[in-house]
Amino acid sequence: MAAVATCGTGAGSTGSMVAAGGKNNVTSFQRRGPRASGSDSSYSRLVSIAGTRPSVRNGQLLVSTGLPALDQLLGGGLAVGTVLLIEEDKYNIYSSLLFKYFLAEGIINGHTLLVASAKEDPADILQELPAPLLDDNVKKDFDEDACNHKTAESNIKMKIAWRYQLLPKMEAGPVSSSRFGHYYDASKKMPQELIEASKWHGFFSPEKSSSTLNIEPCSLTHGYIKLLQFIQNIIYEEGFDGSNPQKKQKNILRIGIQNLGSPLWGDDICCTENGNSHSLTKFLYVLRGLLRTSLSACMITMPTHLIQNKAIISRVTNLSDTVVGLESFIGSERETNPLYKDYHGLIHIRQIPRLNNLIYDVSDVKDLAFKLKKKLFTIEGWRGRSFPNLKI
Repeated sequence: MAAVATCGTGAGSTGSMVAAGGKNNVTSFQRRGPRASGSDSSYSRLVSIAGTRPSVRNGQLLVSTGLPALDQLLGGGLAVGTVLLIEEDKYNIYSSLLFKYFLAEGIINGHTLLVASAKEDPADILQELPAPLLDDNVKKDFDEDACNHKTAESNIKMKIAWRYQLLPKMEAGPVSSSRFGHYYDASKKMPQELIEASKWHGFFSPEKSSSTLNIEPCSLTHGYIKLLQFIQNIIYEEGFDGSNPQKKQKNILRIGIQNLGSPLWGDDICCTENGNSHSLTKFLYVLRGLLRTSLSACMITMPTHLIQNKAIISRVTNLSDTVVGLESFIGSERETNPLYKDYHGLIHIRQIPRLNNLIYDVSDVKDLAFKLKKKLFTIEGWRGRSFPNLKI
């Protein structure tokens, strides 16, 4: 049996947008024919879901990654039905933080969570989620960070003023569908009442090790099979696939998979040069097929720095929709290099999806660095370029 933990239903109101127009205002661009019966068929495609917005590029439904700066770098957010791969930093410090931001954003918006890990119990992961920041606290933290930064005072004031214009008001509880993207305090934990009011499912891999299952040669590992079955059951049983529509209101399923490909999942891809690449790539192929036809979005963290075979990394990248790499300065020469003294690592936007196409986009912004100062995680340009609108 899969380890499932369900705690009520998440709060968060949804709205609907219906195109207004007179009955007789029919143009040549409108479909002529009898009006469909029932309220669902009249505007089912225009129903708004909490914590989502349509992409200005292609109309694809987007959710926030939990980091407004990263949303901007990815073209507005993470597209529903896609996979975001986070290449872990060596000590899995900052990638773990991004993973928690993604889950925290789901709780704030009342989304259903599915947390899978072979290292930590999902219930323990939820207890470590960062707390949402109030509007006043966000401005105060930006002020403190700006005062500590060694730049001209006049330039600092101009940048801070611009940041304030871009910051939405922050709330501590679940919000309406008009809100997109929030800011979080990495030094504080999310209030327990918000976690208890949310709906989530947990998959803890070690609890499945005792069960028996016949596995064909060159097929998926036991942990991958059980995880795919678990994800598929949640998608179909709770109506995220559309074949069994959700009864009360439409919602998003946020799937977070931690340390995929590590030996803890029963995969040897990081232990040998060749590894069981077929198992990992097949898992990603099947997972992406499940996501494409569902109201779900997935974030995966993977220790790609441990994979010796570059060809395997290339295949994993091609099977992911969006790829973001984190390069920490801890333990490297850059940690003491004066050029990088104000930062904790580099962030690489390796791949941005171009849906329904055989090719992908690459971000034009290359020189990006990140740092964690007190409460806020920030992304900036490190070669004399600043991105004040990329503050998180």
